[in-house]
Amino acid sequence: MIEARNITKQFDGTTVLKNISAEFQPGQTNLIIGRSGSGKTVLLKCILGLYEADEGTIFYDGRNFTDMSQKERKNLRREVGMVFQGGALFDSLSVEQNIRFPLDMFTNFSNREKQDRVDFCLERVNIPNTNKLFPSEISGGMQKRVAIARAIALNPRYLFCDEPNSGLDPETATVIDNLIQSLTKEFNMTTIINTHDMNSVIEIGEKVLFIHQGEKCWEGSKHTILDSGNQTLEDFIFANKLYAQMKKAHTGNPR
Repeated sequence: MIEARNITKQFDGTTVLKNISAEFQPGQTNLIIGRSGSGKTVLLKCILGLYEADEGTIFYDGRNFTDMSQKERKNLRREVGMVFQGGALFDSLSVEQNIRFPLDMFTNFSNREKQDRVDFCLERVNIPNTNKLFPSEISGGMQKRVAIARAIALNPRYLFCDEPNSGLDPETATVIDNLIQSLTKEFNMTTIINTHDMNSVIEIGEKVLFIHQGEKCWEGSKHTILDSGNQTLEDFIFANKLYAQMKKAHTGNPR
């Protein structure tokens, strides 16, 4: 479990996060949603330690991350997997080399053990036998799968995904969502996904945290989001005509 307590963050005198508290449970997909500029990316970076919160505390399974030394944080980050927006693969490295990169950095595995782990991860994300291909030779959806395979190479306890569906068509995006959810449950990871994609919310939003203008505005699940009664959240959701139609079908009344 990851817990954020009373997180506040300012930049140049402007408060971008205001006293946010939330718990993110293992074995479920925890989504942070909100408009661009709402503060969701800043919150994710505070949890990761890429930004230092001005106030508040972050706990990883009861361990006070905020008070850790840099050495302690480095050790904890070996338990963290990250899927970056756009995939962030190394273009000059093959698929296999990309996945092997964290294994070379953080383990003393033999070459055979590293190869076995790479092959396992490729099998698990359903792109076996792509080891020798380069990112430029595979589709955007396959690149995201490689990014996920790299993120789970060290068998992490915590998985962070920053806009994992960015640039993907809706069908491929759904496949990636379901893959992340499946891996989360299989390995009982605490997974936090930063997204503005309402398809992801409806598909895999087991825990949803909605941030508006730097404040926690609502939290719940995909099962309760359509009945939230929160006008700010509804304005965010139903700005898209598709979801306005969903609301009409759900309630029998148009917006």
